[in-house]
Amino acid sequence: MSDTFSTIQTIIQNRRTIKPFMMNGNKIPDEQITDLLALADWAPTHGLTEPWRFTVYAEPAAFCHAHAEMYKQNTTADEFAQGVYDNLAHQGDKASHVIIAVMRRGDLPKIPTFEELAATACAVQNLLLGATALNLASYWGTGGMILKPAMNAFLQLRDEDEVMGVLYFGYADEYPKGIRRVPLAEKVKWIK
Repeated sequence: MSDTFSTIQTIIQNRRTIKPFMMNGNKIPDEQITDLLALADWAPTHGLTEPWRFTVYAEPAAFCHAHAEMYKQNTTADEFAQGVYDNLAHQGDKASHVIIAVMRRGDLPKIPTFEELAATACAVQNLLLGATALNLASYWGTGGMILKPAMNAFLQLRDEDEVMGVLYFGYADEYPKGIRRVPLAEKVKWIK
């Protein structure tokens, strides 16, 4: 096995979801976030549409406050929960950066939407793997208002575009161990 394979194997196997409240509040240099975005830009893309777009918040509180207010403004009084509002408002308190990932539909109608979504997901995975290589904590979430029309309006997206999630990056003092519940042999069928 080559050293290159061993390195990427270690990075992939050590990537973990670290929820923002588990981060420790230390700041990542903006240059490292830029380096991660450069990795994202090398995701596979059919027809070279490069559908991934990112909005970076170097101060997570700005996004978190807007997210909480969006929830408040788009939730009826009967359904509004102060705990949800507070969680959204403070979700990024210990994160260093927040990045919103969007699939911006390309101009080639022959490219199926699912391929554009998959390409953007690959770009996000590149971000997450790069973060792991830098010993950064990361979290990819779709809760709150992330997948709601209000978020699309907030981001000024077109009808054919889609929010893929919000990514929180930071540092953590502890990283959980990984597990797989279903053996690989049950997920793969070999035909010879």
